Amino acid sequence: MKRKGSAVWQGGVPQGKGTISSESGVLDKAQYSFSTRFENGIGTNPEELIAAAHAGCFSMALSAELGKVGITPDTIATTATVTLDKVDGGFAITTVDLDVTVKIPGGDKTAFDKAAADAKAGCPVSKVLNAKITLDAKLIVD
Repeated sequence: MKRKGSAVWQGGVPQGKGTISSESGVLDKAQYSFSTRFENGIGTNPEELIAAAHAGCFSMALSAELGKVGITPDTIATTATVTLDKVDGGFAITTVDLDVTVKIPGGDKTAFDKAAADAKAGCPVSKVLNAKITLDAKLIVD
């Protein structure tokens, strides 16, 4: 399976600007620039897109891990916070903090904790990132 994303950049940094698109069309020439990446400009940025991708991937991975032990969650709500830091004269994504809240009727805390740890380790987006990944997993039992 292969998926595509594309970007077009015009000009230098910080005056330039660009657009980001996805094969599915969900992103169609979404604006990005120096100000959307390093300030509070209108548009998106690569780190925000990585955060959204990681949150989505982790949520699905956790659902799969729970399914392996016969648990079907009502909801999995994940927020991924990506930290971009200056390092060695450039920039790097140094940390991704995953914050997840899962609602499981009659949830088993031990099985949940194991599934969350396994999902963090097995999520394809987690595997591709060269960053420290933290996890704060909360279980809501109905």
